[in-house]
Amino acid sequence: MDPSEVEFLAEKETVKIIPNFSLDKIYLIGGDLGPFNPGLPVDVPVWLALNLKQRQKCRIVPPAWMDVEKLEEIRELERKEDTFAPVPSPYYMELTKLLLNYASDNIPKADEIRTLVKDIWDTRIAKLRLSADSFISQLEAHAKLDNLTLMEINTIRAFLLDSLNCMYKLRSNLQPGSSKGQFTDY
Repeated sequence: MDPSEVEFLAEKETVKIIPNFSLDKIYLIGGDLGPFNPGLPVDVPVWLALNLKQRQKCRIVPPAWMDVEKLEEIRELERKEDTFAPVPSPYYMELTKLLLNYASDNIPKADEIRTLVKDIWDTRIAKLRLSADSFISQLEAHAKLDNLTLMEINTIRAFLLDSLNCMYKLRSNLQPGSSKGQFTDY
């Protein structure tokens, strides 16, 4: 899975909008949306919210977690804990990127939020790299990945898979009865 596929999945998350148009309920394969009435909040997928915003048909209400105080708490918790702290959304990084790129005028303190989410991301990726290094250096066979998002796993996946393949090859060559220098690439 590449980052664009993870972003695609993030676009299915719901966000609240305040439309400035009237429309009856829309019946889609993924579920019914609406009705849309001017000034009345309605939950829609991010993809639709962004489309309506680009056409100036709505105002996007930022998610409850997209608040400076809440993100500062999450950042501090992430810095204090050795393990990964729970994140406010499984797609926090992608949603922040999408909403701030296309609807930053609807999000108060957008620059501070961008910086805080980047700090949280950087802290978590640094922890992930340290965990992967520890995992590999201790010759572990399995790991528990609690509280990681798809994008974070996607970031470290290639490195981890290559490292584990190399470890497998080295271990299989050290086994008694194995023919030296001969190994199969799996």
